[in-house]
Amino acid sequence: MTVLLPARRLLLVHAHPDDESINNGATMARYAAEGAHVTLVTCTLGERGEVIPPELRHLAGAALGAHRRGELSAALRELGVADLRLLGGAGRYGDSGMMGIPDNEDPACFWQADLDEAARSLVEVILGVRPQVLVTYDDDGGYGHPDHIQAHRVAMRAVELAAEQGHRIEKVYWNRVPRSVAEAAFARLQDDLPSLPFAKSASLADVPGVVDDERITTAVDGSAHAAAKAAAMRAHATQIDVAEPYFALSNELAQPLFTTEYYELVRGRAQPGETDLFAGIATGETS
Repeated sequence: MTVLLPARRLLLVHAHPDDESINNGATMARYAAEGAHVTLVTCTLGERGEVIPPELRHLAGAALGAHRRGELSAALRELGVADLRLLGGAGRYGDSGMMGIPDNEDPACFWQADLDEAARSLVEVILGVRPQVLVTYDDDGGYGHPDHIQAHRVAMRAVELAAEQGHRIEKVYWNRVPRSVAEAAFARLQDDLPSLPFAKSASLADVPGVVDDERITTAVDGSAHAAAKAAAMRAHATQIDVAEPYFALSNELAQPLFTTEYYELVRGRAQPGETDLFAGIATGETS
């Protein structure tokens, strides 16, 4: 039996539950609503995340990972995304913790994963879904987290291996935020801070992927899906506290919640003034 895949197919590769909603929630909701096939690959279950609600702080390790998997499923329902894959299967790769701590040396953590082995698991997804577009982090993981860096490495290696096996991904993007947009958003935050439940503001350095404006190739307007993004972020209740249009992580520092999401095209040909990740791609159903 031949199964037809939707004309547009988008694959996102993220390190932990919640990364997808913070970085790409509006993008995912937009394309899902437009009928594209959106696939999320999450590499770990975030077993070492810091828990915000006091009533959930008893969760740690595998128990936290199981809880966060449930949060991830709830978040994807808010975004209208049905295709979730856990790299190598649930629990195959453990959360590595922040850079420079002993957890990074755990042989079961994602940071210690064999690159080609992990990439081959991602290639299986790629060959099944046959996406035209892949989104992941830059080579610093956006802010230096080992699991984000490893997700970048695995994604980029899988793009190469998939091409060798007959499927070339046409466009690869890295998550970005233009410096001017971030600066303007933090200026508004300073004015709004007295009315927010957060005592202090984060800084520009706390926002992953901020780069000079000229590096931005693509801006995806997801403002029509702002409510879905905020709801998805709220679903990650162990990790995120949302007070639209702002949010805070476990550090309790407010930062902007962006509903136009920005990207840097690193493989493929950018169209002038791109507002669509599929710009310039001849899409059609495939089997």
